[in-house]
Amino acid sequence: MLSPSYSISPKDLWNAVATRDAPHIVDVRRRDAYEQSPQLLLGAIWRDAGQTQTWSAELGHARPIVIACKAGHEMSQAAVARLRADGFDARVLEGGYEAWANAGLPFVAKAELDRLTPKRPGLWVTRRRPKIDRIVCPWLIRRFLDPQAHILYVDPDEVVNVARETGAVPFDVKDIELSHDGGRCTFDTMLKLFALETEPSLARMALIVRGADTARPDLAPEAAGLHAVSLGLSALAGDDDHGLLERGFMVYDALFAWLRFAAEERHNWPAAA
Repeated sequence: MLSPSYSISPKDLWNAVATRDAPHIVDVRRRDAYEQSPQLLLGAIWRDAGQTQTWSAELGHARPIVIACKAGHEMSQAAVARLRADGFDARVLEGGYEAWANAGLPFVAKAELDRLTPKRPGLWVTRRRPKIDRIVCPWLIRRFLDPQAHILYVDPDEVVNVARETGAVPFDVKDIELSHDGGRCTFDTMLKLFALETEPSLARMALIVRGADTARPDLAPEAAGLHAVSLGLSALAGDDDHGLLERGFMVYDALFAWLRFAAEERHNWPAAA
């Protein structure tokens, strides 16, 4: 649980990503600096630091708000002060973007996200009756790229048509940008495109997902388990794609938490004498 504080360190913010305590992250860099930057904090949305009362209502009070500027000085300080005066649990990202970069933490490739979804929340579309790739890719989108993104599930033959009609970003169908590439799955493709493939926990997750999604359980010991759980959830869900998405997110939140916080822990009870 995030402690009530005026600020949060980059490490603590990273540890809160994809957990029940994940905050809203708001980028308040000056507009020109934001537009010229190639990088974006995970799931961040840009807002004008001087207009907090205009945009704070859309975020609500249910989750903390972390405000980030270039270095954690006047832009984020002013926004946090206004938000806290209005009763929000808001805090400054200590050192802002500079401190996050110095800590070696991952950024999203902003140019690629802006290219695909220039307006956010974005709209994404894929085949219905998801199993693995079509659950973990939306998980990546909502946890790291665009927390309010809308996901559409349609008949396989209609994905490209619906994308054309609605402006949605298609994924995990043949002959499009965001799909399988040789032996690598769509999750791999997205991680590479958005410059997240070198983050150690996500890289290891990609191996597990690839093994489960492409019938290669030898790639990772956990792949067979993910395959079994995914197909079991799908069998229980039937045509309730969005109910399955909600349950699947719990699986990937847990897998990501294990990779970051508990991968070295061993469970052996009763212990051998």
